[in-house]
Amino acid sequence: MLKRTKQFLRSIHYDYDKRYIRPLMVPDSVYVLKFGKDHRNNRVVVKYSHTWTGRVKINEIAVRLHKQKHPRIFKHEADLVKYLNKHLAKRASEEE
Repeated sequence: MLKRTKQFLRSIHYDYDKRYIRPLMVPDSVYVLKFGKDHRNNRVVVKYSHTWTGRVKINEIAVRLHKQKHPRIFKHEADLVKYLNKHLAKRASEEE
């Protein structure tokens, strides 16, 4: 899941950890991807379910970068990668 996002994070030398959560009261499963350069203080939370054929259906992708109060919500992974490319590239230029 989130193959293009993981490839993008590896290309800019960000580390990540992943975790699957299966909540008891909600039909959606949750996939959490924490990432960062030094500390893993950014996270992507994906709420997904399975169709009757067994395919994974992504319902919502929420991103919280460091110190953001409200998550940014995306429907598609391509929009997420575009957002990360814009914001993480800007942060890398500020650090240099």
